[in-house]
Amino acid sequence: MRLLVLLFFFSCSHYQQQSTNKLKLTILHTNDHHGRFWSNKKGEYGLAARSTLIKKIRKEVTDKGGHVLLLDAGDVNTGVPESDLLHAEPDFKGMKALGYDAMALGNHEFDNPYDVLSQQQKWADFPFISANVYRQNGKRLFPSHVTKIFDHVKVTILGLTTEDTPFKSNSKNSKHFVFKSVVEEAKDIVPDLKKKSDILIAVTHAGHYPNQNHGPNAPGDVSIARATKGIDLIVGGHTQIPLFQPDVQNGTLIVQAYEWGKYLGRLDLEYEKGKVKLLDYKLIPVNLKNSTTKIAEDSEIIKLLLPYKKKGALFLKQKIGKVNGHFVGRRDLVRSQETNLGNFVAKVFKEKLKADLSIINSGGIRDSLSSGTVTMEDLLKVLPFGGEIVLARISGKELKEYLTKVLLSSPSGTGAFPQMSGVEMTFNESQKRINQIKINGKKLQEKKIYKMALPEFIALGGDKYPPLKYTKYGFIDAQILADYFKHHSTINAYSFGPFHYLNLK
Repeated sequence: MRLLVLLFFFSCSHYQQQSTNKLKLTILHTNDHHGRFWSNKKGEYGLAARSTLIKKIRKEVTDKGGHVLLLDAGDVNTGVPESDLLHAEPDFKGMKALGYDAMALGNHEFDNPYDVLSQQQKWADFPFISANVYRQNGKRLFPSHVTKIFDHVKVTILGLTTEDTPFKSNSKNSKHFVFKSVVEEAKDIVPDLKKKSDILIAVTHAGHYPNQNHGPNAPGDVSIARATKGIDLIVGGHTQIPLFQPDVQNGTLIVQAYEWGKYLGRLDLEYEKGKVKLLDYKLIPVNLKNSTTKIAEDSEIIKLLLPYKKKGALFLKQKIGKVNGHFVGRRDLVRSQETNLGNFVAKVFKEKLKADLSIINSGGIRDSLSSGTVTMEDLLKVLPFGGEIVLARISGKELKEYLTKVLLSSPSGTGAFPQMSGVEMTFNESQKRINQIKINGKKLQEKKIYKMALPEFIALGGDKYPPLKYTKYGFIDAQILADYFKHHSTINAYSFGPFHYLNLK
């Protein structure tokens, strides 16, 4: 969608020897790729079609004397089994082939240990940047920014990563690093970068929260823009929403291109005499179902990626069972209400660990299960993180306090929203207390010790759940689900509710 107002001028940083040259610059951007290097069953998105589109735009722009920047706002990792099993090697090598100039670190870049992240940077061979992620010794993990010079015009690209990363990634990996406030880091570094740049771009994985309404999440792009002066453009990610028009905050343009490479963002600028003029902005669909234009897949990229696609096929295509009906795992639903898939997954975990109850964060569920044959690939799309399910022992009194804290800090619409099994309760939101709670149909006993199955991720405090002591048994989430299917063959989705276990008043 094109902007209605194309002659909007916004502030541009100046440095002592400000360039008087004229520059036309096109910024192409993506975010929250999450392993989608290959197109889906409908032929949507994928790096091969994205490559064709990028090549076309590059030729169009350079033929007219302009320049192109290709940026990504993070979370390349986690989401599709073929990618996850290979530590996103096809994704990063594919992005290298597409010619990315820089990428901000996302929280899911920390789903893997640092040695994997370091290898991914080598595969990518383009800069990973983040100003606010530090080692324990006080040094930055990756560079804070990179600089490009086009026709003697200096363009600085700053990276920032949500400080929620320890809660929204594998805390065993992120605990080795310090994630400082994106707002405070920007306030500290932007004035100096402003003096040395003609154009200052921030590539952020912090989220777009209109009017700074970030709720329990850490502050995002709007907060960064309002707290600083001199950032011309924020290319964002993390909240996985499409901004079909830039959000203008404090002289800063904020853009975001949805998720998975469904769109390629394109922003055309003109720089002259210290001013930046926005010429056009749009999100270009990449072979989405309702797209009017079909984008051919780049044969060179297909050749590069096909071996990776085939490598995991034998394992992923294992038929492990059947589903009768539809298990609901849609992001907008599973993060806001009880769903049959949430109930099913929680129940399976509870039974595997012989627990009294189970609780999971809905952000761990990433896809639905459709009626018909179920493969390992399907299960790994539902539970892509490879997390361990652990057992906590907790008194009834402590359990009531724990569930109260969970409900107060896990509002509807967030990945922290709980899906449960073995629990029924009535929660009074205004009084901030549980009025009634039953475990497996029986009234909670405060002195009884209950066994609770849950992902290690939230047992460690992920998604801001209260940390708990727990016992590990080596059970991995998707494999638990696969074992259940193998023993039960066909699963009836309709028998898993919803049962309205949680009554909010």
